[in-house]
Amino acid sequence: MDALDIMTRPVVTVSADTTILDAIALLLLQRGFAALPVVDADDRVVGIFTEADALRGQVAAGGRVSDQRVASSMTTPVEVVTVDTDIVEIGRRMLADSLRCIPVVHDGFLIGVVSWRDLLRLLVRRDDAIAAQLRALLADYDGRRHRWSIEVVGGIATIRGELADAAERKLLTALARSVPGVVRTELAAGHVGV
Repeated sequence: MDALDIMTRPVVTVSADTTILDAIALLLLQRGFAALPVVDADDRVVGIFTEADALRGQVAAGGRVSDQRVASSMTTPVEVVTVDTDIVEIGRRMLADSLRCIPVVHDGFLIGVVSWRDLLRLLVRRDDAIAAQLRALLADYDGRRHRWSIEVVGGIATIRGELADAAERKLLTALARSVPGVVRTELAAGHVGV
């Protein structure tokens, strides 16, 4: 899995000219985010504004941040990832640099963010929920004939049952990969006990 598979979008952003008070309202009160990407007029990431930056700005301004701008306390340079960055690499970078949020860019333009919550959501998703979603998807495909049994352990989906041909094997593998949480698919021949 990569950033494209788990990122949050659309992204709530601020500009460098946004007041710190407005940014704090977006961060904490309205959205509950830990960080907001700071973008220029072309949606290119120029910084990130975090809860720590908000506190730092408030302390630096002696508690009076009403006219202070995000540019005065945002974190720069900002670390970004691309849509094809592997989620394990994203997790390593977030832990190594104590990042709560990493902007995701494509051709330099902001298209999403990956937060701790996005990464943790993968761990919390139980195998039986993944299996149920995959069963429903395959039931739709096969006209509810229930030709396959599905087992998911640690995100590895095993599909058992008769397969018509190589094309159907490829199709089942592709369908399984479309289910969030499936990390690998294994196809096994065998009879399905209904």
